[in-house]
Amino acid sequence: MNRRAFVTGLVAVLAAPFAAAQHVVKSRRLGVLIVGSPETTTSEVEAFRQGLRDFGYVDGQSLAIEYRYVYGRSERASTFVEEFIRMNVDVIVAAGGPMALAAKNLTQTIPIVFVAAGDPVHYGIVMSLARPGGNTTGLALPVDTDFIEKWIQLLKEAAPAIARIGFIEDLNMRLPKRQAIREVGVRRMDVGDLADIGSAFAKLSNEHGGVIVPPQPFFFTYQRDIAALAAKHRLPAIYGFRGFVESGGLMSYGLSLPGAWRQAATYVDKILKGAKPADLPVEQPTKFELVINMKTAKALGLTIPPSLLLRADQVIE
Repeated sequence: MNRRAFVTGLVAVLAAPFAAAQHVVKSRRLGVLIVGSPETTTSEVEAFRQGLRDFGYVDGQSLAIEYRYVYGRSERASTFVEEFIRMNVDVIVAAGGPMALAAKNLTQTIPIVFVAAGDPVHYGIVMSLARPGGNTTGLALPVDTDFIEKWIQLLKEAAPAIARIGFIEDLNMRLPKRQAIREVGVRRMDVGDLADIGSAFAKLSNEHGGVIVPPQPFFFTYQRDIAALAAKHRLPAIYGFRGFVESGGLMSYGLSLPGAWRQAATYVDKILKGAKPADLPVEQPTKFELVINMKTAKALGLTIPPSLLLRADQVIE
């Protein structure tokens, strides 16, 4: 073998692992559907990135992540899913049940991981929690009778003088537990836009009421506006996510979204290493956080009991 042939062969051998690594980097691509806007979901996105970093994945290096925001309108998800399919992404990560269902309706081959999906069995996203089947799995979000009763209990502790409690619901995505809402004695109020929410809040305020704002995509996107409307009508309110309280709402009790997004990275890692979504049980959260905004409480003239403050995971002064 002459010198030129030897050098050429050596270069080819050394280049092979690099070429293989380049191929892996190019093939590891995620499509991520997010309910809100970039401004309202920074903590969730960062938690997801950190979760991936824990497994050695770095956006822009060992994988590429394509983020798409639907600004509270899950019906926009289909367009982005079609885009992800054209990109041939390895995994689709979808926030909430409606977007996970939109993804599942368009692809039965690309693995889908959902984050905080309410009642995924009811909506047909998975066959069962223990055995999801198909190409979809992830983290569920409970909104059942017990959870609604917990919201009522906490709201009445914070504002014992309220005479009525309203439960606002996005009429474009009604919750499956409607019977549960009736059973606990709250007044269900369908809303389709911010004007409807303002009208509902005005009625409840006139009735010396309070309000439950469940964790639905539409409400999440407009958390600042909704918190402002509650303040305008001097309405005690409890929300499903802490972002509302950070935006000026009174209190929240629910799943930690950053924690859920970080946990979603575990599913992504397992799938990228060869696991099938059908074999990965849906995880149900066991820890929830209570957050109270004392500035808002004072503005509403409320004295939060010390016993409630002691149970809070965070008190915003």
